[in-house]
Amino acid sequence: MSASAEVEVIPYVPNITIREIKPSDIEVLKKLHDDFFPIKYEDDFFQNVVKHESGMKSWGAVDNNRPDGGTDELIGFLTAQFLLARNSEVGNLKFGPELGVLYISTIGVIKTYRRHGIASSLIREAIEYASKIPTCRAVYLHVISYNQEAVSFYEKMSFKNAGLQEKFYNIEGQDYDAYLFIYYCVKPGGGGCCSSCSIL
Repeated sequence: MSASAEVEVIPYVPNITIREIKPSDIEVLKKLHDDFFPIKYEDDFFQNVVKHESGMKSWGAVDNNRPDGGTDELIGFLTAQFLLARNSEVGNLKFGPELGVLYISTIGVIKTYRRHGIASSLIREAIEYASKIPTCRAVYLHVISYNQEAVSFYEKMSFKNAGLQEKFYNIEGQDYDAYLFIYYCVKPGGGGCCSSCSIL
């Protein structure tokens, strides 16, 4: 799920570094998820994220120029999980039983740091990671249907809109549709990912 995008101005020039999320990030990560998303994530989710267990992989963005001293505190994040393709929403594609996909579970950047390319950097980090896994054939995610800004963002990042999934989210008793976005990976001779390749 993607966070909505309101913007404030940072009164200085940030110096952003992307790094792996670590166990000491867990409390900030929980707070950011609570702030960004209407969905409640269980504690097991965060434990798997910070320990990189159950196929989870995660990255955080930090600002080395923060004047408040919090230079290693997360200002953005991306969480993802490597799944067998047959156990995922893209399992109907032509993937073999041993092949996998990387599912982006959550991505967010705090309000004052938006419009600085941080979300794009996090997405590229995930794509690069997926491209290095020999059995990975796609990176995919869901976008709630009313979030047109997120739809436009993923299209600009060369994700392909694979269609609408009805009633994918249930938020406070209300059903919402979601778009499925896919960034396909191909590995002919060790090649990387692409946005619209056919998988043979």
